[in-house]
Amino acid sequence: DIKMDVFKDYLDKIPNPAHQQRTREVLAWVHTTYPQLDRRIAWSNPHFTHQGTFIIAFSLAAKHLAVTPESKPLTVFADAIKAAGYDATAMIFRIPWDREVDFTLLRTLIDYNLKDKQGLATYWRKPGD
Repeated sequence: DIKMDVFKDYLDKIPNPAHQQRTREVLAWVHTTYPQLDRRIAWSNPHFTHQGTFIIAFSLAAKHLAVTPESKPLTVFADAIKAAGYDATAMIFRIPWDREVDFTLLRTLIDYNLKDKQGLATYWRKPGD
């Protein structure tokens, strides 16, 4: 898909084929579910944005795929993230490579950011927002 080409080099550099496939699946799901989102590599990781503001990003670690929706939705949906079996920090939650992806949770976080950040003129929320 030409719209996913922005992530091709990133995906091609993932050495573990299973991790590459999982990451490709998640990025493709976001792209297919939210075709209005722009795709870019920023801070060396795949980011999805809308009208210039950050919506969600992903990064890789040895044991998990990290999901970064910013801290506010992580706080708002802390119970849902925990219920899905994922652990979280102030900025990310982790989907272990050996666990299924909870796409309903991803949809909830993306939908929240799209609504909450509508009209925001900055890439990130201001601290405390």
